[in-house]
Amino acid sequence: MLERVSDFVRANAPRPRRLRTLLATALLTVAAFGAAAQLRPDHPDSYVVKRGDTLWDIAGRFLQRPWLWPEIWQANPQIKNPHLIYPGDVISLAYTDRVGLQAGPRTDSPVSAVPLAEIEPFLKDLRVVDSLDGLPYVVGLEEDRMRGSNGQVAYISGLDGIAPGQRYLVVRPEKRYRHVDRSGYCCDLFQSEDLDARGEHMAEAGTMWSNIVFPSKTTEFIGYELMTQSTGTVTRGEVDGIQASTLLLDSEGREVRVGDRLVPVEAQPYDLQFVPHPPSQQQEYGRLQVMAVADMMTTGGPHDVIALSGGSAQGIDNGTVFSVWRRGQSRVDRVRTDLDRDEDTVMFESKVRMPDEFAGHAMVFRTFDKVSYALVMSSVKPTRVGYELKHPDAPY
Repeated sequence: MLERVSDFVRANAPRPRRLRTLLATALLTVAAFGAAAQLRPDHPDSYVVKRGDTLWDIAGRFLQRPWLWPEIWQANPQIKNPHLIYPGDVISLAYTDRVGLQAGPRTDSPVSAVPLAEIEPFLKDLRVVDSLDGLPYVVGLEEDRMRGSNGQVAYISGLDGIAPGQRYLVVRPEKRYRHVDRSGYCCDLFQSEDLDARGEHMAEAGTMWSNIVFPSKTTEFIGYELMTQSTGTVTRGEVDGIQASTLLLDSEGREVRVGDRLVPVEAQPYDLQFVPHPPSQQQEYGRLQVMAVADMMTTGGPHDVIALSGGSAQGIDNGTVFSVWRRGQSRVDRVRTDLDRDEDTVMFESKVRMPDEFAGHAMVFRTFDKVSYALVMSSVKPTRVGYELKHPDAPY
């Protein structure tokens, strides 16, 4: 199945010139371990590493299961450093007892795992915090504007004693995530609730109805999602009776509005490269789901950012690769059931569970305690809120 999926993706999925797919180091040691790594039957006898290659691209070209590359490296000690493969290196893919790696010239930089530069244009600067209390916030804008942008100033409350020159990210509370435990009724639910300009959640009829019909045993707050709007530099603090600090917006980001919060600028918010690997822990079915699609309503595709209902507390770290699946629906068997009976009146136990449907693969690039963010790297169908996350090698 995965071979057909990969072939379809290569033939049909749009790819930017610099974004080649993930997971590539595996091919460097795959000859003697073709069965374990599922080397593609149409592989050549050798491959010359080219400038611009990424490890995902190389492995995706030759392997059916490229995320097995860490185990393959451990079985091939003759290759000294898998992260120092250079353009010009000739990699043997012949079936021999040992893999031969013929070194090429060392005039170019080595091929890394998945460089940040390859995926950064698609990332959304999102973060999760436990509370909004205490965060400085935009209380007004220059000339009483509704929105502020680069070169304009915003007035900030909550920066008492701040010195000019300090830099901040202007972030907007977008969502509140909750884990609703419904064991005994049907299944757990991960709620993504939109927030208003004050950071308060807006009551939704669907959420209220589902909570009444299926009451929860426990509801766990997961966190508030913040999306970066802009950056700014403090030009003046609260002086001479002025009760708000002045922040000069100095980046071509999103528009700023009253109610946006401030957090300190991070020197390096992302890893410089990502080493793709399967999850370190197996979670129960239904525990890891797509909670939201950044900048979308409910649906995304290749190069979109998705929020996952698990983080470091579930053993997820940057580079973790998941397969994304549409959860199989339960349908009435019309052959053995009265055709005139409405499906909603048939109990769950009397319905037939359909198989889950594969949608694509996603790689985690930013991890928090209970939430992580992943980039959809490839897909054969849209990724939607509520889809299941599994091991990348899951057969169904």
